[in-house]
Parts: sequence; C-alpha cells; structure tokens
Amino acid sequence: MEVGKLTVKVRNTGGKGAARRLRAEGKVPGVCYGASTEGRIDPLPIEIDVKALRASLDPVRKHNTVIALTIEGGQQARSLSALVKDYQVDPVRRDIIHVDLIAVDPDKEVRAEVPLEFVGKPKGAIEGGQLRIVLRNIELRAKPSDIPVKLVVDVSGLEIGDVIHVDAITMPAGVTAVTGRDLAVVTCAAPEEEKVATPADGAAPAEGAAPAAAAAAAPAAGAKDAKAAGAKDAKAAPAAKAAPAAAAKPAKK
Repeated sequence: MEVGKLTVKVRNTGGKGAARRLRAEGKVPGVCYGASTEGRIDPLPIEIDVKALRASLDPVRKHNTVIALTIEGGQQARSLSALVKDYQVDPVRRDIIHVDLIAVDPDKEVRAEVPLEFVGKPKGAIEGGQLRIVLRNIELRAKPSDIPVKLVVDVSGLEIGDVIHVDAITMPAGVTAVTGRDLAVVTCAAPEEEKVATPADGAAPAEGAAPAAAAAAAPAAGAKDAKAAGAKDAKAAPAAKAAPAAAAKPAKK
C-alpha cells in the first residue's frame, strides 16, 4: 500500500447481505464514475479495502489526493486517476460504510473543497473586538495536481467592523473560487456589552411587601395584647371594689 496508489475490485453483488459480508472482511461497497483520458466513466460498482484507501491518501492533502486507481475484476484491469468524492459513515460505530470515487482527467479542471487557515491577530482585538469565522472551507476549481492543500487568510489588518470576503482571498495560479465572491469569510465583531439584570415589573413592590405585612401585623399583635390586658384589668377591678364592701359590715356588739 502506497500513498497515491489504490487497487479495487469490480463488485458483482449488491444488497445489505453482500455489504455486511464485505465489512466483515474489512472492505466496503463503493462506486466509481466521472471522466478520464479515455472518456466518460459510467458508474461502476466496486469493493474497496478501507485500510488500503486510508493508506493511499496523503496525510496533508487528504481527500484531495490524486489517486492512481487500478480496477480489477473486469475483462481487463483499468487504470484511472481518481479523487475521493464522498463517503458515508455509520452514525453509531462511525465506520466508513460506502465510498464514492470520481475518475478525473489530469489535464482538466475539477471541483474540490479546500480548508482555510487563519493567521495573525486582528487590530480590533486591542479594543476588545472578537474574531468570528464564518467559513472554514471554500470550494474551488483547478486541475487535480493544482489543488492547494489549504488557503491562508491573514486577519491581522482587521479592525472592529471589518469583513474579509471570498474575493479578497489570494488564489494560487490556475485556481478559481467557486464559492460566491461576496460571501463573508471572517469578521472582527464589536465586543458584546454586559447586560445588567433588572427586576421585572412589579418585582420591587412584591419584595417590599414583607416589611409592610410585618408592620401591619405589629398593630394587630399590639391590639390583641391590649385587649387581653384590658380584660385582665376588668376582672381585677370588681375584686378590688368588693374589699371595701366587706369592710363596711357592722361589728357585733
């Protein structure tokens, strides 16, 4: 297994059962289509060794690696140049379960997606500005051998409110952006103001209701005590008057 080289086989069976058998062998179903120096390539079902596929991809260029593809199992082996167009992943196990390879003509342009790398510190960061990345990849058109590994975007000149659009990114020779020219790529946004929490309408009176209730309760409690004291004095007053009545009784002779 070498970087940039991959051998696959024509797949003669289909269905879930066949796919399970392939995965048990470390392989997955796939399809190859596109165009080559020989002309149009109709969709061709193939089986792909996953480890061999990963080994064939350049660790830097990744899915933009131009692969020298050999297809076995037909009337005769075919040799093509191809790129990984797409692949499907199992949502639970995260294993690759299907791969699309697109045959390409080395002398004709193809579409590819390339990552963006942001370098530098924005001028606006001194005033608290925040760098906000809108796009991390852009689509471009180039010959397979001219597809860049990445595109570098210098953000050091950004002040608060400034925006870099797709058309401001420098493209290598032979490369054209397909992503819309006017789309924003990155911006330096103004710092967010801290929001001070304010009480909801009517919250303040509700908070002050407790002292008011306590104040209202104090007179009520005082009235109750005064009433109890008055009742006690009322009971004591007749007893005080009874003493003189007893003293007024005439003495026996």
